[in-house]
Amino acid sequence: MIGLSLPKSQLIQAVTKVVPRGNPTSVSLPTLAAASNVAVQQPAKKLTNFSLSQDAKLGALKVSSSLAGTSQVRFAHTDLKVPDFSDYRRDQVKNSSSSHKATDSQRKLTSYLVVGAGAVACTYSAKAIVRGIVSNLSPAADVVALSKIEIKLADIPEGRSMTFKWRGKPLFLRHRTDEEIETERSVDLSTLRDPETDEDRASNPKFLVLVGVCTHLGCVPIADAGDFGGYYCPCHGSHYDGSGRIRKGPAPLNLEVPPYEYLDESTLVVG
Repeated sequence: MIGLSLPKSQLIQAVTKVVPRGNPTSVSLPTLAAASNVAVQQPAKKLTNFSLSQDAKLGALKVSSSLAGTSQVRFAHTDLKVPDFSDYRRDQVKNSSSSHKATDSQRKLTSYLVVGAGAVACTYSAKAIVRGIVSNLSPAADVVALSKIEIKLADIPEGRSMTFKWRGKPLFLRHRTDEEIETERSVDLSTLRDPETDEDRASNPKFLVLVGVCTHLGCVPIADAGDFGGYYCPCHGSHYDGSGRIRKGPAPLNLEVPPYEYLDESTLVVG
């Protein structure tokens, strides 16, 4: 006999019951009791969607629901009142049916005045800023004072040359004789590298004012020297005549004549 371990159901145990080989004729089956009536309780239906509305006739709130959607109900507060801002509004705009053209014109005028005042203020501020920047870039008072020098002509004897310092450069001033003036005025302009008359270089023929910087490479010439009796640059061999005009050497231009004026017959201001 072979024994099997099966579930303890009566029907399954009856069918699978093993009998001896010699007598397989009878197999007793257990009788099953009639199944009694079992009442299955249905699950309660859940309302999963709500909507809130107001009945027009009764004036009461009613809720409608459906079987789909989320279960949520929201109730609005009907006891809240909208605040009244009439005390803060202009009298011209309280009446919605009245024309507001005059009010709009007044408000535009106020806006234009505010914008105009702001533009004027910005303009004056920009002017002050620009003036401050320009004043900072301008030379100091001591530098401006050195931009002009005053020379007493009576202190320079005739036929002599004097050297002064003007704006960091040497300034040549020569009190010429009548012979020197005639010599320079008789020079043929066609022979000059930089043609210029003596009258154009000296408003007062007795006094010649020149910047003592060679036009070749910026050297300082020597006065009363050279082949033409004027100025000579020993650095590269440039010769200038008694009017400061280049006559020989590598210099391309005449010596510079600075701006000057005569305050009187004996006072010269350069600059």
